[in-house]
Amino acid sequence: MAIASKEKDSVILRLRRIEGQIKGIQRMIEEGKQCRDILIQIAAVRSAINSVGGLILENYMKNCLKDYLDGSVNEESLNELVDIMVRYTK
Repeated sequence: MAIASKEKDSVILRLRRIEGQIKGIQRMIEEGKQCRDILIQIAAVRSAINSVGGLILENYMKNCLKDYLDGSVNEESLNELVDIMVRYTK
């Protein structure tokens, strides 16, 4: 299942921001910035990536459950959803 086009643009924009944050962290390390400042930026990236992952998971869950309730997919797809949710939350 792919991300719906209206959410796709938002996800891409967020990922580009995260990419910029990662490059900023690389610069901080190259410039010898303080570890605490680098760790704060890493925490911000972790939060941002979790947010993007949550959006994608939400999209996947909604589509998967809708398809299951409509009868267009079997129980195996529902089991796949549960598996993905378990993997994502580890």
